[in-house]
Formats: sequence, C-alpha cells, structure tokens
Amino acid sequence: MASLAAQATETPAQPSLQQDGRYRNQAQLPRDGVLKKLRIGFKFLFLSKPADTRPTLPIPLHPLSQAQVLAAPDRSLWRLGHSTVLLKLRDRFFITDPVFAERASPVQWAGPQRFHQPPLALEQLPPITAVILSHDHYDHLDERAVLALAERTEVFLAPLGVGDTLVGWGVPAAKVRQLDWWQATEVAGIQFVATPAQHFSGRGLFDSNRTLWASWVVLDEDLRLFFSGDTGYFEGFRQIGERYGPFDVTLMETGAYNVNWPNVHMQPEQSLQAHLDLRGRWLLPIHNGTFDLSTHAWHEPFDRIMALAANARVPLSTPQMGERVSLVQPQRGTAWWLPLEQQQAQAGVLATRQR
Repeated sequence: MASLAAQATETPAQPSLQQDGRYRNQAQLPRDGVLKKLRIGFKFLFLSKPADTRPTLPIPLHPLSQAQVLAAPDRSLWRLGHSTVLLKLRDRFFITDPVFAERASPVQWAGPQRFHQPPLALEQLPPITAVILSHDHYDHLDERAVLALAERTEVFLAPLGVGDTLVGWGVPAAKVRQLDWWQATEVAGIQFVATPAQHFSGRGLFDSNRTLWASWVVLDEDLRLFFSGDTGYFEGFRQIGERYGPFDVTLMETGAYNVNWPNVHMQPEQSLQAHLDLRGRWLLPIHNGTFDLSTHAWHEPFDRIMALAANARVPLSTPQMGERVSLVQPQRGTAWWLPLEQQQAQAGVLATRQR
C-alpha cells in the first residue's frame, strides 16, 4: 500500500488549478453568472415540476440499526440515500457525503425534500473512522450531520477549502485532512486518494469555486473502490482508471442530470462510459432516489442505467436503501423502483439480454 501512496505523489499528475482565488476544472467550462443561478434557483424553488419527479408511493426501505451494521460481515456497503454510502472495511466504518437533512437546501422550509427517511438514523451510526467528502453543495455537505458526527469521527477527508468550512463550523482542525487532486492519505491502513472531478462548488451566490471538488479512490489491499462525487463526463476518468484501476465497484453518479447543466452532471450513457473508462467491474449508481434535483422522472436514472448496463453486459448493483451489498460478491438487486409485475417483466428481459 505504501507504494501506491508513493505513486500518487511521485508520478507527474495535474493538481487542481486556481485563478483569482477560484478553482477550475481540467477543461475550461462555460461560467454561469449570478443571473443564471437565480433563474435556475427560482425555477426549482417556486415553479411547479412534473408530477413524476417524486414517487407517489413510499420507497421500499431496509430499516437498519447500529447493532445490525456492527454485526455485518466486513467489506459491506449500505446506501443510506442520495450519495450517502456507509462502508465497512477492516471492521471499521467509513461514510461518504453524509446528508441526513430533510431538505437539500440552505433552509429547511423550502427546497428539495427527501423521498424517504434514512434507513439508519444519524444517531444510530456506529463510530466512524473517516467521513469522505466530495464537495460543499447542500445535497453532499450537511452541516447538522457533520457537527453530530464530529465527536464520533476520527478523520474528515475533504478537498481543499472544504476542510476550512468544517473547522469554521467547529470541527477540531486536528481531525480534518484536506487534499488536492492526486494527493493520497492513509487511514487505518486504507489508502484514500482525492482524484479529479468535473464540477463546481459554492453554498451561496457569490462563493462559486472557492473550494475544490473531488472524486475518491479507496484502496484496501486487493479491494479497489471508486466514489465519483458529482461530476460531468471528462477525460479524467480514463486517467484515474490507468493509474488506479481496475476497480471492483464504482459508486457512480447517475441522476439529477439536465440539458441545462451538461458539463457538471452526467447523463446515464456517460455514467456507463465513465465506469468503462475506470475499468470498473460492478457499477452501483448513486445520486438518485432521494431528492428531486432535476425535472426527469425520479425513477428514470434507474430505468436508463439498467437498460444500458444490460446491453453492455456490465454487472449492475441496485440495492434498496438500507440493503446490504457485499463488496466481495455484490448482488445485482431488483428493479425495486418498479411495480411488482413490471419488476418481473424487467427481470425476464434482462435475463434474455445477458445470455
């Protein structure tokens, strides 16, 4: 494992770029002005969305308790919602982008509201060895959850600048490690590498790109995981795959896409291609199923990525929220977002395609 950390430091790689105090993507992207942000924000907060952006029936959940996750086998994974994933590695727990708020918003009286409650309550989380943060947007960085976890977490891993936000909220500075792209750190014998993503940052109208955004590589001996955070499709996936692939499981953004922001969120076709660029084996789609952050049907990301993966013969894992996934031998899961009769029909179609 030490050689991998050395590779991340010694092999030439492009760190993040700054201009006038703001971070930039590897590729120059169109810059959205304040007026465009206001228009998009007004539309999402105050104008009606299509009815199918939210489920009409309760989403099936697997309720969890702390005792259950403590007793679970090592190398387990649970989706708790959106991009919040609980990992059990070396009998320790790690969590990505922990968001437990009712709304992905700067205020809790307006903004995108959860479709479901977390299957494991914030108070029921086990002691956390590391919180892994991708960027500072409200659907990925929940101040209340961070502060609740501060005493029970050994380390917060964050892109540059995001750690300053945590310290400003009251997280002890000694617990915060801030990384640039391609920098690596070790926690409990596991290597974590902050890798590039194509996105943006900011929690207000005037702080755009003052903090960095990142994807993450997790290296636990023979197990290799990739967590995309939020990102558009870009050349960086191939670079990450060449340096750290192949990956056993990729946790890949698949949802909240829109023609109005093609450079910072991927369409499902691009999510699949990114997985292939990374040389991933199992694809587990995230960034879906919890908040209505775009205008597509809430189930559309699942429908599209399932069909695409089947055609490409890519193993796809679609666990229900709270359902345990073995990282040693992931299960495909069911089309749980469909009515039962459609699930059965879909299973028959997929079985035919996979022969």
